Amino acid sequence: MRRRHLLALAPVAALAACTSEEPTAPDGGGSDGGGEHPGQAGTSTPELSTDPTTAATTAPPSAAELLAEELSPRELAGQLVLVGIPAGSEIPSPVLSEHHAGGIFLLEVWERADAVEATIATAREHSRSDLPPLIAVDQEGGQVRMLRGEAARRTPSAEELGAQGPEAVTAAYTSIGEDLAARGIQVALAPVADVVDPDLGDANGPVGALDRGFGTDPEAVGECVVAATEALAAQGVGATLKHFPGLGRVQENTDFSAEGIEDPVTDVGDPFLQSFRAGIEAGAGLVMMSSAIYPRVEPEVPAMFSAAAIEDLLRGELGFSGLVVSDDVGAAKAVASVPVPERATRLLAAGGDVVLTADASLTGELVDAIEAWAAQGEEQAQRVRESAGRMLALKEELGLLEP
Repeated sequence: MRRRHLLALAPVAALAACTSEEPTAPDGGGSDGGGEHPGQAGTSTPELSTDPTTAATTAPPSAAELLAEELSPRELAGQLVLVGIPAGSEIPSPVLSEHHAGGIFLLEVWERADAVEATIATAREHSRSDLPPLIAVDQEGGQVRMLRGEAARRTPSAEELGAQGPEAVTAAYTSIGEDLAARGIQVALAPVADVVDPDLGDANGPVGALDRGFGTDPEAVGECVVAATEALAAQGVGATLKHFPGLGRVQENTDFSAEGIEDPVTDVGDPFLQSFRAGIEAGAGLVMMSSAIYPRVEPEVPAMFSAAAIEDLLRGELGFSGLVVSDDVGAAKAVASVPVPERATRLLAAGGDVVLTADASLTGELVDAIEAWAAQGEEQAQRVRESAGRMLALKEELGLLEP
């Protein structure tokens, strides 16, 4: 199930290679191709192998890599913003036609299938024909279901499913995956991988109080996360693990409060990270960062803006190489004090890839900030190209890009 991560890295490697001064050995070893060989120590020239299994080969560029080379700086910047569209509203035309947003996610409750499909069709019409938008939705089950009525079947809450076990999770998330695929939606902003602190229970505002967690035991939660991730993948839908490194120990919901959102326990060796590790190993293509604060990871810095949380912990310790997205940076109280441009650039500087905004009116300001940040120097430009590469690779894997 590692194929998703390898695909996500492909365009990044290609883009990085454009600025590399020296070639890298095909197998990732040193310049000698993997150490000494018998007969090479003398002055004679070794014979080159004609064995096709050992000869160096260069894979042809992927559709994502080819497209990345054609995009303008603004188009690259735009790919790193996903924009929330509330039910009953229209997509503001500049979001896709001028700002080139990477895609949209559906907000509030959509009950009519034709309304969902019409919005998605509009999103595609406003985008470049060879750069279609990524479409995502919060569809966890229980209280958190943006698609209802004829748009999607009802599924139980994660708390209910966790009590029943992985088989129940597989059945529910197969249903979710089928419904999303039928509507033309490629990504579920689910499952919740947070482990709820048993001492908090329903006092845990963002997860426990809303029955969004699979349970309080890290191993059992991990099994459910794997079941959900694999069930979605079987329907061609990408899974998003959230909210890293976990919201199960905070009291308040980061959407509605900037207080009570500090987790004093989570650190590198925390067993509550096990469920995220399990989802990553099962092939989840996206991870959503929390906007809570974790002093034992990086004091006073929201996880979505923390290099210690993203680069060191998520990518380094847990080995995740897919798309790292923010929690909402548009309307969430947790980031209200952060200037809008910094909500995007701080995520990128920390190693994240894509910001989600529930406020569509901020799209232009966010894309402007990313484009301007990339123009500051090669390091920033490379960071934007790397993240855009991951977005395009995910689109390719989910069947959005033409081969």
